[in-house]
Amino acid sequence: MRHVLVTGGAGYIGSHACKILRASGFTPVTYDNLSTGWREAVRFGPLVEGELSDREKLDATFARYRPLAVLHFAALSQVGESVRRPGLYWRNNVEGSLTLIEATAEAGCLNFVFSSTCAVYGDQDGVLLDESCALHPVSPYASSKRAIEEILRDFERSHGLRSAIFRYFNVAGADPEGEIGEFHRPETHLIPVVLEVAEGRREAVSIFGTDYPTPDGTCLRDYVHVMDVVEAHLLGLRRLERGGESRVFNLGTGHGYSVREVIEQCRRVTGRPVPVVESGRRPGDCAALVSGSARARRELGWEPTRSDLGRMIADAWAWQQTGHYDS
Repeated sequence: MRHVLVTGGAGYIGSHACKILRASGFTPVTYDNLSTGWREAVRFGPLVEGELSDREKLDATFARYRPLAVLHFAALSQVGESVRRPGLYWRNNVEGSLTLIEATAEAGCLNFVFSSTCAVYGDQDGVLLDESCALHPVSPYASSKRAIEEILRDFERSHGLRSAIFRYFNVAGADPEGEIGEFHRPETHLIPVVLEVAEGRREAVSIFGTDYPTPDGTCLRDYVHVMDVVEAHLLGLRRLERGGESRVFNLGTGHGYSVREVIEQCRRVTGRPVPVVESGRRPGDCAALVSGSARARRELGWEPTRSDLGRMIADAWAWQQTGHYDS
C-alpha cells in the first residue's frame, strides 16, 4: 500500500484530505489525539491516536506504515486564544511539529506537505498577497506557523526533507457528498457560526469590528472551498513524488468578502433570518487578507473551481443539516 501519514486527519481539513487521498489510490493513516477532531471523521484509512510530542509513538507509526509522505494539518488554530495563551501555541504547534519533523526525517520519509496560513503575512491592507510579500505575523498562531516553515527549511538543508507549504486563506464548505464536514466544538469559524444562527442553534452572530478600513467597515477575507484546498495538497504531494523542489504556495481566489457580505449570502442560501450583534475588534484580527495564487495555478495546475461563495455556503449548509458527528 502507498501510505501517507496525515496528522490532524480527524479534523476538518485533514479528514477531507484523507478522502481525496483514498480516492487517488493512497491509504491515509490518520495521526490525531482527537482533542479537536472526531473519530467519526476517520473513514478512509487507519487511525493512530497519539500526541505529536510522543516521539516513541511517532517512530512506531513510521516503522509500521512506512509512509511515502506526511501531510501535516495538526495544530491549534484559534487566533484569539493564541493571543491570550501564546505559550500553549508555541508548545503545541512548534514543539509538536519539531518532534514530528525530526521523526519524519530520521525515518527517511522526505516528502512533507505542510498546512500553513495566510496569517503569516499579517495586516497588509490593499495588497494582493502573494508568496513574495514580507511576513509580518500579528498573532502567536501566525508566528507559530511561520516558525514551522523555517524549521522545514532547516531540515531540508540538514536531511534533504523537501516540502510543499500551503498558505491558505479562509477555508469553507464541506464534502459535497456529505460524508464529512466542518464541525468544531466550540465553533469559531464565520460561515458555520452564521449557519448555526440560521438553524436556530444560536441567537445571533457577532460582528467583531465595524470600523475597519474596508468598504463596509468589517473584515475582508478570501474564502476557498475545502475540496479545492485538499486538491492542492494532493497536487503538491504528487509534485514532491516527481522530485520537485520545496516550494511555498498561496491558496485563494483573489477576491475578498466582508463579514456582512458573508452573512447576507447565508441569508439568501438558507432563506432564514440571521440576527446580528455588533462588537469591538478582536485582538490579532487583520482588516483584509486576499490571496494571489498565480504560482499554484502555474506550477501545480491548481484551480479553485468550487470556491464560489454561494456554493461553499450551500455545501456547508447541507452538511450542517445532516452531518453533525455528535448527533
